[in-house]
Amino acid sequence: MLKKFNFLLVILASFIMASGAYAQDYSKYNDKALHKILEDIATVERKVLMPMRDGVGLSSDIYRPKKTDKDVPAIFVRTPYNMNELGGSSLQMAVEAVSRGYAYVLQNERGRYFSEGKFEILGHPRTDGYDALDWISAQSWSNHKVGTYGCSSTAEWQLALAAMNHPAHAAMIPQSAGAGIGRVGEFWEHGNWYTGGVQRILFFVWLYGVDNPLRAQIPEGLSAEVRQHISQYNDLDTQKPDVDWQEHIKHLPIQDLLTSLGEPEGTFEELVKRTPASKGWFEGGLYHDNEPWGVPALWFNSWYDVSKGPNLALFNHIRKNGIDKETRDNQYAIIAPIPHCRYTTMGPNTVVGERELGDTSFDVSGEIFAWFDKWLKGDKKAFDPKTPHVRYYTMGENEWQSSDQWPPENAGNVKMYLSGGGNANSLYGDGTLTMTAPNKEGSDSYNYDPMIPVKTIGGSDCCNGGLVDPGPRDQRTIEARQDVLVYTSEPLEKPMEISGFIDTVLHVSSDAKDTDFAVKLVDVTPDGTAYILDDTIMRARYREGYDKQVMMKEGEVYKIDLTAMSTSIVFQKGHRIRVEITSSNFPKFARNLNTGGNNYDEKEGVIAHNTIHHSDQYQSYIILPVVK
Repeated sequence: MLKKFNFLLVILASFIMASGAYAQDYSKYNDKALHKILEDIATVERKVLMPMRDGVGLSSDIYRPKKTDKDVPAIFVRTPYNMNELGGSSLQMAVEAVSRGYAYVLQNERGRYFSEGKFEILGHPRTDGYDALDWISAQSWSNHKVGTYGCSSTAEWQLALAAMNHPAHAAMIPQSAGAGIGRVGEFWEHGNWYTGGVQRILFFVWLYGVDNPLRAQIPEGLSAEVRQHISQYNDLDTQKPDVDWQEHIKHLPIQDLLTSLGEPEGTFEELVKRTPASKGWFEGGLYHDNEPWGVPALWFNSWYDVSKGPNLALFNHIRKNGIDKETRDNQYAIIAPIPHCRYTTMGPNTVVGERELGDTSFDVSGEIFAWFDKWLKGDKKAFDPKTPHVRYYTMGENEWQSSDQWPPENAGNVKMYLSGGGNANSLYGDGTLTMTAPNKEGSDSYNYDPMIPVKTIGGSDCCNGGLVDPGPRDQRTIEARQDVLVYTSEPLEKPMEISGFIDTVLHVSSDAKDTDFAVKLVDVTPDGTAYILDDTIMRARYREGYDKQVMMKEGEVYKIDLTAMSTSIVFQKGHRIRVEITSSNFPKFARNLNTGGNNYDEKEGVIAHNTIHHSDQYQSYIILPVVK
């Protein structure tokens, strides 16, 4: 019965496409049916070696409409991942693109699978990316317009390419693209390697799977026919031994994390020794805010993704600094309440982490092709020019909202101050969060032992081998610890919406030369459930700038201005606003061993005795973008 149903769907799809209409929901088809549709509608060229300027060939699969006498635009996707056999959402996208009159070009970055050359993160976007656009736009079937598209790794390389302003690069759709951003404004995260100068662990795990100096390769110079034949029985996908990351991530020193698994030295061993100001970050494929930008972009981001802050900062930067008015006026952002790259999961009765978030439905596919139809086909009516520049989902209220800027026009900054009687340790302490600045001496202290770090539960993360399950999750097991300071407001008498960037200023002291300060923003429901909204962290040595390293002196008080958090939430009546402060958030972030040393090459840590000050002289507070 199922086979007969899929056969009927294929016949129906073929009829719809022949009549000039488009099938709207390819999720109803299984992969077998989609492959049959693609076979019927597409001319396919596989394992084409697209030539780069240095003679290296990049393996590319090209799907283009069979029944057309017109030149067609191309949607271009580059990936470091295995694309030998299309399936799932990638296959659906190929079918929909071809059915709508686009060529769909998939390419492996150099050094990956059937592509030649040596792998480098982001795949040389300024050269390989540019050369690929040259080649695609010069094909006999091309209308000389190319749109770049993709999520995560397939999005991140697009950013540096946009700086090149290639004449064929008509539009782009980067989704969850933070790992392509180097420095933008206050964010020096260098592709999600850092937050506040603290190394994020996700790329430690990611590089184990992707950076493989001993990868399987085939001889150069083989004909396209032989390459295609090999791909039918060998996808060159090296399978590394499974790793118990929950246990192995504790390994010290950090620099030996992968070589202790038997891996040869590679990209990780170079990157782990860098600081946020290291020259190498500015020589690779990352996009930095001193570069031009010349491409209209439709941005997809999400509240529980790893990199929403830099993405939103970059969006704002381009709207002000794009190379021309057309570029500046044609930046649009969509911000969903989901983890990394899960845009197709939005719909009725959405649950993220442990929280029900209502109906998050959004026509992602329709939005993508409306954008490309405008810029690649010249259909000016396809994408409504009255579309708000920012559409964002507000949690708590559980609804989509819109604004012409980020933060929204009617958001104003409100300070909430840390206060209490000097015993904010744990959920059961006396820490408070108030609108009134403290007028007397006050402080809270705790001991941070890097060998017993505070565990990450939920929040914004991705791609980490299962170390962290992202999303809004209850923080009360963490808040029960004595090394976590908890500051909570009174129950709200009426709803309060915050939408925008959230800044945190702390006055701190320590007996350690260097330590970290980690902050979380939490929504506490009337039954006590404490849902994480976002978090941030700062390494104290970088408090005067990421190009400086200034150690702390015992007994001195220092101001720490942490990297901004971002969210959109309505704290409903009866809810409470909570701020947590501690010195670790592991395994999301690498532990500071508190020695003042390199950290990456150390095995032993020391306990830091840390203090948060909240007095008239040394105020500590959070700045909330409250929407009026």
